[in-house]
Amino acid sequence: MTGDKTDNPSGKAPDPQENPLKRLVAVDRLPQKGAFHRVEVNDAERAALAAFLDLPSIEALLAEFTVVGAGRNVKLTGKVTARVAQICGVTLEPFETKVSEEVELTFVPQDRRPLSEEEIERRRIDPPDEIVNGKIDLGQVTSEFLALGLDPFPRKPGVVFESPAADEDEPSPFAALGKLRPKT
Repeated sequence: MTGDKTDNPSGKAPDPQENPLKRLVAVDRLPQKGAFHRVEVNDAERAALAAFLDLPSIEALLAEFTVVGAGRNVKLTGKVTARVAQICGVTLEPFETKVSEEVELTFVPQDRRPLSEEEIERRRIDPPDEIVNGKIDLGQVTSEFLALGLDPFPRKPGVVFESPAADEDEPSPFAALGKLRPKT
């Protein structure tokens, strides 16, 4: 396997409306044993990705992938690890958490042949990952698996949600509606 550190080739600030990580890797001439790629991000990319994912911050992010060609298809395996800040859904305070996601994907060439209606429906439900112009985007994969690893209902460790006690002397908000109903 060959070693390759995949960095931001342009060094430009990313557009906040699109995924800020771009790591295009040519897969049309992979070594027989495959290739190892490491996605490392700089401070500006971490800040842009945090804004993109609506996180207070991303303190660390690393992805390591092995890319192996299998005929026309490409198999990608690896791991995305990160240390991020999320907002607690109970206290609304930021807290740090770790993310670790295993990655296993198969990429297929863009299909230029006409597809059957059944295949169109199957791809609409679960579209394949595509090789575009002989390349795959490891930045996109890194972003997606980081997002998948985030807790959708983050809670600071040790915090317990306690619902407010119901005040029995306070009338229900629906009591006012009951007064509006005509009496028969």
